[in-house]
Amino acid sequence: MRFARVRRAPRRVVLYGKPGCHLCEDARLLLDQLSRRYRLTVEEIDIRGDPALYRRYDILIPVIRIEHGPEISAPITRATLLAALDHETARE
Repeated sequence: MRFARVRRAPRRVVLYGKPGCHLCEDARLLLDQLSRRYRLTVEEIDIRGDPALYRRYDILIPVIRIEHGPEISAPITRATLLAALDHETARE
């Protein structure tokens, strides 16, 4: 008997940042590296396009929001991102 592996839909992750932000670029690289392992769909949002987002996140970027999960802000390390993603995986 073979057990079928359940394929979950990719999790939506939003990266808030702005061009020229090297920390945002580093966060994007981390998300790219982990996207297959965690099946992520990443959307990048430039906070400069929305005054409310700019006021909210200006000095916090990069900010990563995991759908139905935590929001983490700089400094974002591989360890903090893995902990947030693993926390969500354990809840499923």
